Amino acid sequence: MSTATYTLVNFISFGDWLTYAAIRLDHPRVYCFSSLSIFSSSSSCAMTSTHDIDKSATPDERRGLLLNVDDIDVVQPDLEEQPTSPATSHKRKRFAGFSVLLSLILAATLFELWPRTRYDTRVGRDALYSNGTHEFKKTVLMVSIDGLRADYLDRGLTPHLLDISREGLRAKYMKPVFPTLTFPNHWSLMTGLYAESHGIIANDFWDPVFRDTFHYARVESAQNPSWWLGEPMWETAERAGIVTANLMWPGPWSTSSGVNSTYFLPWENNYALEKKLSNLLEWIDLPLEERPQLILGYEPSLDQAGHATGPMSKAVNVSVVSNSLIDALILTRYLPQMSLAAVDLFARNLTQALGERNLTHIVDIIFVSDHGMTDTSHPTWVYVDEIVGQPWKGVTRVDGWPSMGLRFAPGTNVTEALERLYEYTLTYPDQFDVFTTESFSTDPGTSLVDLNAFNYGKMSAGTVEPMPERYHFSRNYRIAPVWIVPRVGYALTDRTDGENGMSTGVSLPYHISYCLISVL
Repeated sequence: MSTATYTLVNFISFGDWLTYAAIRLDHPRVYCFSSLSIFSSSSSCAMTSTHDIDKSATPDERRGLLLNVDDIDVVQPDLEEQPTSPATSHKRKRFAGFSVLLSLILAATLFELWPRTRYDTRVGRDALYSNGTHEFKKTVLMVSIDGLRADYLDRGLTPHLLDISREGLRAKYMKPVFPTLTFPNHWSLMTGLYAESHGIIANDFWDPVFRDTFHYARVESAQNPSWWLGEPMWETAERAGIVTANLMWPGPWSTSSGVNSTYFLPWENNYALEKKLSNLLEWIDLPLEERPQLILGYEPSLDQAGHATGPMSKAVNVSVVSNSLIDALILTRYLPQMSLAAVDLFARNLTQALGERNLTHIVDIIFVSDHGMTDTSHPTWVYVDEIVGQPWKGVTRVDGWPSMGLRFAPGTNVTEALERLYEYTLTYPDQFDVFTTESFSTDPGTSLVDLNAFNYGKMSAGTVEPMPERYHFSRNYRIAPVWIVPRVGYALTDRTDGENGMSTGVSLPYHISYCLISVL
């Protein structure tokens, strides 16, 4: 990311130093100028950060670069030891006058031409930068491309994202939080918390305290701040007096503490990429005091295409310059923006628009994703209700997808349900894992008999493992007491649901996704 660079430019004239300081939030750069004085005619370079200083310089030279100019001892020449003729003295006077005049002209010219950003001494969020016509504050634009697998960029369909990564930074991968779903991971990106801490434990789930179900597509729950715990980065920014803008990032408009983004555009399905680009640029083009410094954007179409047709499908991998685009539209009935090539084109148009505004040194772009995706077009179906048997009748809630979180009614023989699930995993160890969470001991559906059988190893089949610590998915009452996690190639369901709702692309626990930081 950007680092503060202090650039000190020294002009030597008539024995005094004219010092000019510029502070930038930018990449370290070295500015060199010809420096003339009555004593010498030499080249002088600007000082950047201390680690950029030439290590071959002598201690005195380094001292001259690092210290204030008032502390530098200027060695006066001993004129008595250098006798000169009147003609030579006259020439020196003429040269000295010419040097002074040239130094003044150079200083005046640089004062006029030097962009304001190079001598604005304010630092941090109050520092001002110029694009040549307007003043700006340092800005961060963070765009999430949902479902963008890390290896999508190696398919030859994203040349512009690759170009951006070469000019900036590219992480090899990003490990999502468990469960690898859109809403838990996007709220983790905002808060820095695991799902068990920020409370969004799935895209849809039951809250036993609220006695209500959260569903990402229901406005009454998705925009209800009481569901969303933790402090998102845009709240932190707003509290600090920084203007923020939110373009459909998964989450509420206002937090539980009553803080909201200055600008907020709520979720709208099938919202064209061109319109999103226009919205982002409209915020960037606002007047200085109204312009946001933190801008968030969200694009789900690639994820939707992957879930509908799979990560290897034409809808995802179609090339804009190929006739297969027409085939993909006919086969999938999706808009052409639901493809790698389309989001790559969006990234190009965004960076190009910033370049046309001369903002590449002011606006930092971060492209991220929430999870990867694997092909499940031909899964092996696992009917959990048949495995559990009679106790399945006591299941009151099934949370999550593609995993299953089970809640039981009081009086249900939970021990029998766990024994059956555990026995099945011994016979078929590659199909799924079954875990208990911290709420197993507090859920009303778990009887004392069940707890004793579980806690003291009285289950005939063995012991069900607790949720692994590495998942950070146990310590929240919203997490169901029993959780079943499928392995790759298997899909959990029951005879009530059958195969309905199963997508051909499923996000994986700890499957790599994409993260790219562009500091242009």
